[in-house]
Amino acid sequence: MLIPSGSWGEDIAIDCSLVKSNLSAIKNKIAHYNVKIIAVTKYFGLKAMQAGYEAGLRDFAESRAVEAIEKIEQLPRDIRKESTFHFIGHLQSNKVDKVVKNFDVIHSVDSLKIAAAISKTACSLNKREKILLQINNAGETQKSGYTKEQLREDLKNILTLDGIEVVGLMNMAPINAKPDELNRLFKDVYTFRNDLEQCYNITLPELSMGMSDDYEYAVANGATMIRIGRKLFT
Repeated sequence: MLIPSGSWGEDIAIDCSLVKSNLSAIKNKIAHYNVKIIAVTKYFGLKAMQAGYEAGLRDFAESRAVEAIEKIEQLPRDIRKESTFHFIGHLQSNKVDKVVKNFDVIHSVDSLKIAAAISKTACSLNKREKILLQINNAGETQKSGYTKEQLREDLKNILTLDGIEVVGLMNMAPINAKPDELNRLFKDVYTFRNDLEQCYNITLPELSMGMSDDYEYAVANGATMIRIGRKLFT
């Protein structure tokens, strides 16, 4: 079931006990893996963030900068202080300043131009922004993300930028992909990450891949971060 975009950010009441139950079920399925669960609250309002926090979640992901910042600013100070905020949407140049100021990790860096803009803002804030580089290895034209060839070309320059720390790769598999395709795509990202580490003598510890419908396949193929919304809050 997909959440319609018309309900984006609707601040409906969220039962904390439901979130706890859903979170427990997810943790049981990935119990043998060391994976961070990132709560995707982009389709939900402030109450979802608060319910998630009460349930024990500390990582929250959003994809629309303006709407997300409005929610974050309304959170109680203790929740803001103790939480990590992840930006997972396509990042436009005119939103870079806002995102760097308000988010701790940016998962969706898909060009040298955007990486350089993040670097410039982070340096002006005396901040070191954690970023992940988005890989579109399924070749979906409607999605952003690097091809592997493009990333190989840009990575050397990205690694020289001040104010950013490249911590890994991010991937989104096609909707309705079959298990064999999911395994192939996620494994391909894992293998490509290992190749980059060897080629550039770097460490890329994070693989952000897997969402509500495919996180089990992602985890089995090396994901260290999974981005879960609907399976947590509905």
